[in-house]
Amino acid sequence: MHIQQLQMRPFAGITLGLKPIGQEPLSSLAAEFESGSPILKEKIRLLAEQYTALRRTRGDGNCFYRSFMLAYLEHILETQDIAEAKRITGKVEQCKNTLQSLGYTEFTYEDFFSIFMEQLESVLQGKEASISMEELLSRSRDQFVSDYGKRTFAPNFALIFILFKVPDNVCMVVVMFFRFVTSGEIRKRAEFFEPFIAGLTNTSVDQFCKSSVEPMGEECDHVHIIALSDALGVAIRVVYLDRSSCDKGALAVNHHDFVPTASADESSVSLDAPGKSTEPFVTLLYRPGHYDILYRR
Repeated sequence: MHIQQLQMRPFAGITLGLKPIGQEPLSSLAAEFESGSPILKEKIRLLAEQYTALRRTRGDGNCFYRSFMLAYLEHILETQDIAEAKRITGKVEQCKNTLQSLGYTEFTYEDFFSIFMEQLESVLQGKEASISMEELLSRSRDQFVSDYGKRTFAPNFALIFILFKVPDNVCMVVVMFFRFVTSGEIRKRAEFFEPFIAGLTNTSVDQFCKSSVEPMGEECDHVHIIALSDALGVAIRVVYLDRSSCDKGALAVNHHDFVPTASADESSVSLDAPGKSTEPFVTLLYRPGHYDILYRR
C-alpha cells in the first residue's frame, strides 16, 4: 500500500470524466462563427468543399497527440493496411533504441510503448483481441481530467494504470508514448532542431524537451510535429483556420504537409516506394492553440 501511495502522489487532483467523441459536419463549425469574422466564415465554406466532417478533441494541451492517435488508428482500422502496421512497428522499435541510447531507463517508457502496440494490434481485424470502431472511440475518450497543471507524468504512470485497472483508459498513456517518441527524436537530432527551438525559447534542447515536450498538457509547435512525423515515418497534413490571406490577397485555406525526412533505413525509404502514396492520411485542423481531426471528401 505504501508503494501505491507513493506512485499516486503526483496524481492528486485527477478525477474521472468522459467526453464523447463523434464526427460532426462542417456546418457545426460554421455555426460557431455565424456572427464572427467574415474571413473565417468564408474559409469554413471553402473548407467544406474539400472536407466532409471534423472530430473534436479536448483542448487541454494534449490535443495534437490525441488527434494524431485517433486519426492514425482509425486509418489502420478502416484500411486494414498490414504493410503500414508492420512498417510502424519497426519504427517504434527504432524509437525504443533511440531512448536507450540517450540514457533513458527502460522502466520509464516500456509500458507506454507496449500499450501503444496493443492498440495497433487491436485495430487489425481477425484476432481475438480485435476491436470495433465504437470500441476504438471509447478507448480514445479522455477519462483522466486533471487539474494538476503542467506537471510531468511520473514514469510509473503505466504501472498505476495496470494496478488500478482503470477501464478503457488508454488515451493518456498513448499520448505519453508520443511525447517520449517526440522527445527522443529531438534529442537524437539536437543539432538539427536547435535553430527551431532557439526561435521559440531561450533554452537548451535538453531543457526544451524536459519543459515543453515531455510534460503532459504542453502544447505542440512545428518542432513537435516535425519530430513525431520523422520518428514514426508518418506524413501529417495540418490545415490552418485563421484570418490570414494568400500573397495575392485572395482567401484560401492554407495547409502544410509534414512529410517524414528520408533516411537510410528501409522503413523510411518505403514511403517513396513505387505505388506508395505520400499523400498524408492524417489530416488535422488547426485553430490557434488547438487541433481537431478533419475527414476528406
